Amino acid sequence: MECKMEKNNPYCNCTYEPCSRKYKCCDCLHYHRRNNELPACFFTAEQERTYNRSISFFIKNR
Repeated sequence: MECKMEKNNPYCNCTYEPCSRKYKCCDCLHYHRRNNELPACFFTAEQERTYNRSISFFIKNR
């Protein structure tokens, strides 16, 4: 199955520019899951800019 990066683009709020997984949702989810984190799209714009992707940060800010 081919990744539809152009369709993912409007939904990706990740501001980490050197990220090689940008717009590649499957790769992004697997990467963050492996690190016990959540991807940027789970966070508000303000929270995302902290680059804290931890699950505890997510829960704390809900």
